[in-house]
Parts: sequence; structure tokens; C-alpha cells
Amino acid sequence: MAAATGAPAGGGDDDGGREMEIEAFRRLYPLQFIERFLAENIRPDARRLDRARPTSLSLGTVPTADGSALVKIGNTTMLAGVKVEVMTPAAEFPDQGRIVIDFQMPPICSPLVRPGRPAEEASVISEQLSNALTSSGIVDLRELSIAAGKAAWMAYLDVYCLDADGSLLDAALFASVGALANLDIPMVSVTEEGKVVPASASTERQVSHATKDSVLSSNGAQRRQLKLRKMPVALTCALYKRYLLVDPTAEEELVLRTIITVILDSSGHLISFYKPGGEAVAMTSTVMVCVDPPNGRTVLQSQSIGCKNYRIFSRKPL
Repeated sequence: MAAATGAPAGGGDDDGGREMEIEAFRRLYPLQFIERFLAENIRPDARRLDRARPTSLSLGTVPTADGSALVKIGNTTMLAGVKVEVMTPAAEFPDQGRIVIDFQMPPICSPLVRPGRPAEEASVISEQLSNALTSSGIVDLRELSIAAGKAAWMAYLDVYCLDADGSLLDAALFASVGALANLDIPMVSVTEEGKVVPASASTERQVSHATKDSVLSSNGAQRRQLKLRKMPVALTCALYKRYLLVDPTAEEELVLRTIITVILDSSGHLISFYKPGGEAVAMTSTVMVCVDPPNGRTVLQSQSIGCKNYRIFSRKPL
């Protein structure tokens, strides 16, 4: 977590004793510490109140996964991976596959997470993540069909928090979108027992030259990328009195308490608004500031994913 080494108007005093006093004040009076910065319309890490932290995305970071992505928003780090396996589709949805989402916060991600005790925040983020991906319609589940009523893909999307330094849902959602965009769906073949299985590399070479009876449908005839539709992006803000802080750190979230997360799709339509309690009231004008693209709070910048033709949207630093 970024740490300030001086007060907003304190000059360039590098004396070790002065730094210890500041750090002691920060630990003993965290709210007053942040308030002194807010009075100057700046934050302990030197950002403006309306400025998000730098965001980076790396694709294909887990070689053993069918799709993966690593996202960093400041120090917050999320790793997402997708594995697919063949399943029998549900009778009510014979031409659709499924996506199962799991979010984990291991003890390594934060000193607040204790070994052997699941983090309360993890279940909340997992639910919000699932709702966002479902409501946005980013994936047409028919894309996961292999043969209607016979076989479909079950995609397991696992997201791991490696460093929890605020705006966890923002980073988890971005990593999930990246992993789905990176998903490489394998070919399938039919065994002698009539079982549909993912084809190995050697089997894929054989299937590509085999008869059509070896493959159930065009969806399993060759490796392919998942076609993504409107992609969701999240922006978390902290509220305190008259101040609104974009993309808060874990320290700011813990001290200021009132947190809201707004999720939009790539067309700017509101998907979700989440406010887990807190002391401040989220007025309509405040919410509009968070979702208004001209204000730069949720500006989306389209960028290419590797050498593929897929497009995702990442938050542009303000």
C-alpha cells in the first residue's frame, strides 16, 4: 500500500524522526490523518480525489488454464483463470453451457484475512461478480454449446486476490473479462464408448483430418475463441462528508467506510449499483458523478488483446 511520508503542506523534511512521528500519527489517528489531506483536495498517495490508479492487464499468465489474465490496479492484484470441461446440458437449456464463478481471498492477500477463516468480503465479491457477468450478457451461453441436448462446455472461472489494496470488485471484474477474452476453447472428439472429450494436441491433429463423424458439431470442430459482447467495467468510490474519492485504497476504504461501486457495460448502460451500508448517504447527484463518462470517472478505453481481434475496455487513468 502506498504510504505518504509527509503532511500535505509539510515541505521536504526527510528527517527520520519526523517520518516516525507522521507514521505514528497515521496509525493512531487514521481518520484525522486522511482528513488533513482531504482538506488540500489530495490523498496520502499524492493522487487527486478524482484520479484512479494506474491499471495494467496481462493475458495468458497461467499456461495450464484455457484462458487467464492478471490485473493490477495500483497494488491491488487479481489473477483469473478459466478451465473448461464437457458436460451434459440441462434439459431446460439444451443448447447452452454454463459458467461457474469462484472468488478467493487467501491469507497472502491481506493481513486482515486469517488462515482457516474465509474472508467475509470474498462471498460478497463473488456474488457481485457473478451478477455483473450475468446481467451484462458478456457471454452468450449458446457459444458454449457443442451439440444441442448432448454436450456443452462448463467453464470454471476462478479469481484469486493476490494483493487486496482496495477496489477489489473493479480488479476482479476486469481480470474475469480478460480471462474470458483469452479463453481458447479446445476441440472435442468422440471416444469409442461414445463419450465426448476435449481433444489432446495429437488428437486435434487427427480430428482435423478425420471424417465429420468424429466431431459433434461445428462448435467442436476446431479450437476457437469465445465471442464476447458488451463488457462490464466497475468503478469504486469512497464517500466522506463532501468528498468523493475515486478508486480508494484499502486504507481509505477501511477509514472512510462508505463505499459505492458502479458497474456499467461498454455502451454506458448501468448494470449494477452496490453500496454496502456506510455512514454517508449516496445522493443521486453523487451517483451521477460516478457514472458520467464526460467527468472521466468511468471513461473506457478500448484496447486490443494481444494479437487477437477481441476488444476489451479498461479504465483510463484520470
